[in-house]
Amino acid sequence: MTLSLYVDAARWRAHQRAVLAEFPGLVPVAKGNGYGFGNGLLAGEAGLLRAADGRVDCLAVGTAYEAADAAGRYEGELLVLTPYRTGEESPELPRRVLRTVAHVEALRALPPGSRVVVECMTSMRRHGIGPADLGRLPVDSVTLEGFALHLPLDRPDGSDPVAEVAHWVRAIGAAGLPARTVFLSHLGSADLARLARQFPATFFRSRIGTRLWLGEIGALESRATVLDVTPVARGDRYGYRQHKAPSDGHLLVVTGGTAHGVGLEAPKYVHGMVPRAKGLARAGLATVNRTLSPYAWAGRQLWFAEPPHMQVSILFLPGDTKAPSIGDELSLNVRHTTTHFDRVVLR
Repeated sequence: MTLSLYVDAARWRAHQRAVLAEFPGLVPVAKGNGYGFGNGLLAGEAGLLRAADGRVDCLAVGTAYEAADAAGRYEGELLVLTPYRTGEESPELPRRVLRTVAHVEALRALPPGSRVVVECMTSMRRHGIGPADLGRLPVDSVTLEGFALHLPLDRPDGSDPVAEVAHWVRAIGAAGLPARTVFLSHLGSADLARLARQFPATFFRSRIGTRLWLGEIGALESRATVLDVTPVARGDRYGYRQHKAPSDGHLLVVTGGTAHGVGLEAPKYVHGMVPRAKGLARAGLATVNRTLSPYAWAGRQLWFAEPPHMQVSILFLPGDTKAPSIGDELSLNVRHTTTHFDRVVLR
C-alpha cells in the first residue's frame, strides 16, 4: 500500500515540449527530491528532451553527490548548481560535470583544467562574485564554460531584470572575459528575447525546474491508500495521546506520514490581509489540536485525528459521510517539492 503520484504522461510531456519551444536550449533542473518525481525519473525525461532538441545538452543538479548519481542516468553534461567550496569533500566526477564557483579563492582551489561556471552576485545577494572580482579570476587554469545569474522572483522596486543581466554581460566583456554562454534563472521568455536582440553573440540558457516539471499541475494526481477503517463513537479515546473522538465517525489509517513529508510545511512568504487572516486562523485551531489534513474523501477535506506518524496518518471522518473501504485511495493535496512518494506511475 503506497503513497502514489499518478502522471498523465502524454499531457505532462506535451507541457515540457511547450516550455522547450518557449525557451530554446533550456537547462532542465533535477535536484532535491526531484520535484516529487525523483531525480532518476527526471534525468530520463531530460534525456528525452535532449533527443528532441540537441541544444538541451545539459542537466542541472543541486549537489556534487547528485551529479555523481545522475552521471549514470543522463549522458549529457551536468551542471552542479551549489558553488564549489574550497576544501570540500566531493565524489569522483566525470569530465562532463561543470562546477559552479562563486568566489575567486574557490576557483583557484579547483584542480587545473576543471570545467567551471562562474556565478555572479545579483540582486538576490545569495552568493556570487562581484564586478570588481571579474578581473581577478584565474581563468587560465580552468576551462571557463560560462557565467550564471540567479535572479529574484519578485521586484517590488520595479527594477528591470533585463537591465540587470545586461549590466553583467557588459561587465564581463569589459573585463576581457568571454560572455559566450550565460545561464539564467527566473527570467521570462519575452525578457530573454530582449537580451538576445541586445547581445546576439551570447547564448542565454534558462535553468528551469518548477515550471518544466510542475507547470501542468492538472496532469498530476496524488493519492493515498486506505490501510484501515475503524468506527468510533463520540468520546472514544484513540491514538498515541488518547484524544477523544469529537463525534461518531471513523478513524482512517492512510499512507503518508512525516517520512513522506506529509504534515510538514516549508515557510511561505505571505502577501495581503486575507492570507494572513487564514494563517492566524490555522494557528488558532492548531493550539486546540485541530489541524486540517491534505487528504480528502467524497469531496470533503479531512482533519488529522492526531499528528502524522512516520509512514501513515490517522484521519477523522464524521459519521455523516460514508467511509471508504480498505484499499480505496484518497486524493491528496501536497507540495511536490517537499513530498517523497513511494511510487510515480506514468500512465
